[in-house]
Amino acid sequence: MSLGYVYSEFEVVRDIQKCINCHICEKECANEVHSFSSKHKIMLADDTKCVNCHRCVEKCPVRALKIVKTNHAFRENGNWNENLIKQIFKQSQEGGVLLSSMGNPNKEPIYWDKILLNASQVTNPPIDPLREPMETKVFLGKKTDKIERDENNNIINNLSAGIELNTPIMFSAMSYGSVSYNTHMCLAKSAKELGICYNTGEGGLHKDLYEYGKNTIVQVASGRFGVHKDYLNAGVAIEIKMGQGAKPGIGGHLPGNKIVEDVSKTRMIPKGADAISPAPHHDIYSIEDLRQLIYSLKEATDYKKPILVKVAAVHNISAIASGIARSGADIIVIDGYRGGTGAAPTMIRDNVGIPIELALASVDQRLRDEGIRHKVSLVVGGSIRSSADVVKAIALGADAVYIGTAALLALGCHLCRSCQTGKCNWGIATQQPDLVKRLDTEIGTQRLINLINAWTHEIKEMMGGMGINSIEALKGNRLMLRGIGLNDRELSILGIKHAGE
Repeated sequence: MSLGYVYSEFEVVRDIQKCINCHICEKECANEVHSFSSKHKIMLADDTKCVNCHRCVEKCPVRALKIVKTNHAFRENGNWNENLIKQIFKQSQEGGVLLSSMGNPNKEPIYWDKILLNASQVTNPPIDPLREPMETKVFLGKKTDKIERDENNNIINNLSAGIELNTPIMFSAMSYGSVSYNTHMCLAKSAKELGICYNTGEGGLHKDLYEYGKNTIVQVASGRFGVHKDYLNAGVAIEIKMGQGAKPGIGGHLPGNKIVEDVSKTRMIPKGADAISPAPHHDIYSIEDLRQLIYSLKEATDYKKPILVKVAAVHNISAIASGIARSGADIIVIDGYRGGTGAAPTMIRDNVGIPIELALASVDQRLRDEGIRHKVSLVVGGSIRSSADVVKAIALGADAVYIGTAALLALGCHLCRSCQTGKCNWGIATQQPDLVKRLDTEIGTQRLINLINAWTHEIKEMMGGMGINSIEALKGNRLMLRGIGLNDRELSILGIKHAGE
């Protein structure tokens, strides 16, 4: 019975005149798309298995391959689009929750693209970052209410533990298990070289990466995978993950086929067993409970580590952030609804949460209104795609940003959005040894370094164009922003004027 058959989304086009039957495409594809027909002496392709990762295209020595979107179509319907129809076909066949990876791909407003930057002209001249000082270094953590001096009039260092970054960019949480050992190694080595931080995610920290502790943020999530005293003390900071932009209110699920030997040891769970983290922390049901965990972690680390609390951007995010700021957290992390994920229920990923731009502006204003903005730093993530997005985020009130998908793209990811299968052809979101080794850690590390250095240079150029010479002077400086194509309510929440005003 063919009811519910879904036509292939992509089609492999092979130029038979060019193809030399070298079998490289067959060897390179973990999805088993390509095969050789002994009868016809040609290479064939099973389009139903293609995820459009481009591995075969890039490895073909004679450029005989390309992937195109199939032109098979459903009847046009303004209410029932092709995606919804396919989802119903699939669920009626399998009876399960649909899983997806990476971020929300829907065509919804991207506020970064509707915000423009100001530039200096005559009375406030621009700054040349090639010839004049330009400070991109930032310090994350609590700031003091006042400067204190000793009897010799020297400033007393009464700052709480914090994080120092050479540039306001960090690599966001991606757990060992959801991504490969080589991916984590690239993130750790490049973070050290750049003078920034990467985040372990909820999968613990591999023993080989303890040496990068000064550039590591260790995460404590609801499953408590890999959490022990040495782990907590290994990093420069500790992040309590309460929520994630791609799946607010939802726990995690790492399939057992990704729990290989090293992942098992690092996470401290049985090999081959599904790693399921619950939606809530079962010891946190109030801000008071959160405060208790924060101070328990500070006690365990002798108050030498700042504590981050990560939450998803949801409708009442400003009130939530206010509570977190008063709970003893040093840094609040807000993850927008376009944030990436290794796996999430499709309906949750695409329909829950709010844009990071609106959440950030709302939280920054709320904390300023309450006079506690200096008590906590703000870090945001959830589709930070370029250096321009970084500048706009800081002008809206962020101290720094997390990037995840952009970092994976630098490592070779082609956004085929099939991370949950564990068959990543680029060696990133997989634990299969033959696939993991495809990601060269030296090359990957250098590509990440190149990306962040390029972004940092662009940040300096944009700040210079605005006549601003430091990240601190840019932070929350919404006068440097203007909206275009936004309504009055959106402009009000963002706290910016329309272009032309």
